[in-house]
Amino acid sequence: MVGFDIALLPVLRELAERGSVTAVATATHRTPSAVSQQLRTLQRQAGVPLVERVGRGVRLTEHGRVLAGLATGVATALATVESAWREHLDGATGTVDLAVFPSAAELLLPGLLTRMRAHPGIALQLSDVDVSEGEFAPLTADHDVVIGHRSDGARGADRRSVETVPLLREPLDVALPLDHPLADRQRVGIEDVVGATWIGVPEDYPIDRVLTAVAAATDAPPEVAFRTIHLPVIENLVAAGHGIALVPRYTSRTRAPGRFRLATLADVRAGRRIEALVRPDRAVRPAVRVVLEALVAEATALTS
Repeated sequence: MVGFDIALLPVLRELAERGSVTAVATATHRTPSAVSQQLRTLQRQAGVPLVERVGRGVRLTEHGRVLAGLATGVATALATVESAWREHLDGATGTVDLAVFPSAAELLLPGLLTRMRAHPGIALQLSDVDVSEGEFAPLTADHDVVIGHRSDGARGADRRSVETVPLLREPLDVALPLDHPLADRQRVGIEDVVGATWIGVPEDYPIDRVLTAVAAATDAPPEVAFRTIHLPVIENLVAAGHGIALVPRYTSRTRAPGRFRLATLADVRAGRRIEALVRPDRAVRPAVRVVLEALVAEATALTS
């Protein structure tokens, strides 16, 4: 049996997730030389090459990728033991770092904080994030729980390294100025919005992927006048008559009355899936489990 110090496995796992020795050093508060030394030690103990040099950096070999994947299981097993012991001694206590993008925070955070009053031993540390849909999973390296979203049909996070807890599917509606010719319609079809001026989000964000699908169905590229990550700005531009937009139904409907109309988009399944992402070794922490359960309960209440 190959023998090595399992305390060195986390540095290999971090390299697999972060991609460079410098990034691992920054995240783990070590120097790059210290990280490189640990990798050399682990490689010597394992008896096979775990990393190889590429240009000025390094990448994992096939052996390295396999061992990095096994490191996740080791970390989860150790965390399970530690968490069970802490729960035995103190119950569900501690700080949970929650990263959430703005419109999900609008939707979920007030109710979540209300539910967490029943757990005074748990402190939530909140971080605002807003990235393209493929960049949420990597954030789990730095946060206990990450609330992300992805468009219908988009591939989810790699289940081997990140656990996904579904929260809700939020339909996307078409936001229209009050004086728009379609403003009195409850449903609008794809052909109705061909040639429209759109207010959009950055490319590769979930809502933009749906807009791209709409365009593909008509062979007419969308005319996007402005792009912004801020939903209230999008709504304000629509209300002022500068275009139409795809907006999340549950989040925008509270601000729509008297300012803009919401219409269902026919012919296209338009929606985004909001989910909580967490590393397996953090998911076993009692405090993290409590937060995840509260998120699921709040999402269920919003859609029931």
